[in-house]
Amino acid sequence: MSGMRFIPYLSFDGNCREAFAFYQRVLGGEIKAMISHGETPIADQVPPDWKDRIINAYLVAEGAELMGADSPPGSAAPTGFSLSIMLDDEARARRVFSALAEGGTIIMPLEPTFWAAMFGMVTDRYGTPWMINCGMVDQNA
Repeated sequence: MSGMRFIPYLSFDGNCREAFAFYQRVLGGEIKAMISHGETPIADQVPPDWKDRIINAYLVAEGAELMGADSPPGSAAPTGFSLSIMLDDEARARRVFSALAEGGTIIMPLEPTFWAAMFGMVTDRYGTPWMINCGMVDQNA
């Protein structure tokens, strides 16, 4: 593949495996990689409590990609971002929003806006902020 693409890379505090299993259930797709520190060539140099932590996770769902890992101890969680999902089906948008909101925090309920048939913001149980857009309105019409 030529060109450039951006792939969101999420950081977790020991629950990357659990988070990616959740994202796969919510978004569908396939987990293409889930590699722990204990499965790497430097496994003998990793502290015992890090053997099961994830060094690389990779999910592909309908051509969209998401990557992540468990952050090293003491590293700060990223701020100032949201993952934005564009969906065409309102029922699916409601299902995805509800699933992400379960155990998380709704920032803005999923409802009609001037730019979309439905839009909502939620931070999931893992601390990842999401924006759900559905039925985008043609602003040039």
